[in-house]
Amino acid sequence: MEDAMSAVIVRDPDILGGRPVFRGTRVPVEVLFENLEDGLSLDEIVESYPSLDKRDLIACLEEACAQFTAA
Repeated sequence: MEDAMSAVIVRDPDILGGRPVFRGTRVPVEVLFENLEDGLSLDEIVESYPSLDKRDLIACLEEACAQFTAA
């Protein structure tokens, strides 16, 4: 799954100080979790951040779940 996540999430010291962002954007991954916590749906998040792809958000959530259940 590491390769799949590297296709979705990147860290670059020149982009937001190296915080994880969705590839091809300057949108930090934490935005996904903050918006979900605020009650927004994936469709609403994509509407608010049109540079994001719903499939990437799902992949990120699946990886987070896999990490949680592996712990």
